[in-house]
Amino acid sequence: MAKQELFDSLFARVVVQGYGAFPVRRGQLDRVAIRRALEALQDGQVLGMFPEGTRSRNGQLQPAELGASLIAARSGVQILPVGISGSERVNGLISILRRPQITVNIGRPFALPSLGGGSSRSRLAHHTELIMERIAELLPDGYRGTDRTPGNSRSQDGG
Repeated sequence: MAKQELFDSLFARVVVQGYGAFPVRRGQLDRVAIRRALEALQDGQVLGMFPEGTRSRNGQLQPAELGASLIAARSGVQILPVGISGSERVNGLISILRRPQITVNIGRPFALPSLGGGSSRSRLAHHTELIMERIAELLPDGYRGTDRTPGNSRSQDGG
């Protein structure tokens, strides 16, 4: 999945489509993108998503959207958490030439608990927090955000 704006430029569209990406309209419920994501997973493909919906400018985890947990819960697939640190140093072609150090840590796959009879917003929020906790465990302390430490859920009320 890639933000719709990347498909506005011919060059960017060719590049992202070359990787098999399809557009998603951020900030709204994009039923077409969700359907396409579920079809890809049903076909045995891998789906890459950034739960936050955007790249962090300061390197810290940002609040996540509910889309990743919705798709994972509906499809029943396992999630492979990935923590990326150092990407905030990449700002355009010049920074790439300087070869900033980026670290990618890959965690253990896990599945979300069943949503039960539906996909209530509070259950999706809880599942989203579970995903973000797994990602936070893979990041250095300064990248986790202000109240994320491994094993310390922000949604301990069961959400």
